[in-house]
Amino acid sequence: MHIVVAIKHIPSIADELPVRHNNIDFDSVDFVLNEWDEHSIEQAVLIKEAVGGTVTVIGVDVIGELDNALHLALAKGADRAVKIAAEEPGADSHQQAKWLAEAIQNMSPDLILSGVQASNDLDGQLGPLIAAYLDLPYIGGTSAIEVTNGKAMVLKEFPGGIGMRYEIALPFVAGVQAAPKPPRYAPVSKVRQIAQTAKVETIEPGEGESGGLRFLKMAPPVVTGHAEMIQGTAKEIAARIVELLKSRGLL
Repeated sequence: MHIVVAIKHIPSIADELPVRHNNIDFDSVDFVLNEWDEHSIEQAVLIKEAVGGTVTVIGVDVIGELDNALHLALAKGADRAVKIAAEEPGADSHQQAKWLAEAIQNMSPDLILSGVQASNDLDGQLGPLIAAYLDLPYIGGTSAIEVTNGKAMVLKEFPGGIGMRYEIALPFVAGVQAAPKPPRYAPVSKVRQIAQTAKVETIEPGEGESGGLRFLKMAPPVVTGHAEMIQGTAKEIAARIVELLKSRGLL
């Protein structure tokens, strides 16, 4: 059983995102493993522990910072780490999916997982596009995957707390919303040890295929005004609200 997990490293949402030269100043932010990809890794390791096999993590290194995320994935239970050395911060989901699909195809996986989306774009396209390039079925929003006898039972979540079970033949691509268990903790000491001993395989990207979007400009929001805090007694506040509404022709 060979499981491939496509991961992504993203700017930490705990950091400010300074803009320089019409784009994020990548030198001023920390990059972390995407939240949903952590669940994908956990789901892959749970399947490996249940039925045996190996887990390969792969990602596109768009700014030369992917190694940290790959080391963390290995510390969480992955067996092999591969990066596509693109170093193109502007690469969109279509380009990254094409590079990933070309690399994954040569790995002959039984199952391909990816996070259902990433915190830095929320477009949720990477998994479906990989599936399209590989001509494989795709099922997204999964919260549990169990593999037996060349098939998988997949629990998919829908809005409103509704879940549905599917049976699907291997191989296929799944967009993981959540693993059945919280992602396991990897001690810093273990991650550092792996960083010193593990080998990260590097491959060159093929030809990218853009989704047709052209990046024009990035800038902080323009401050155009501020909120007025109304203070006073209840009657004074109510009178001020009425006054404001009348001044704007709303009463």
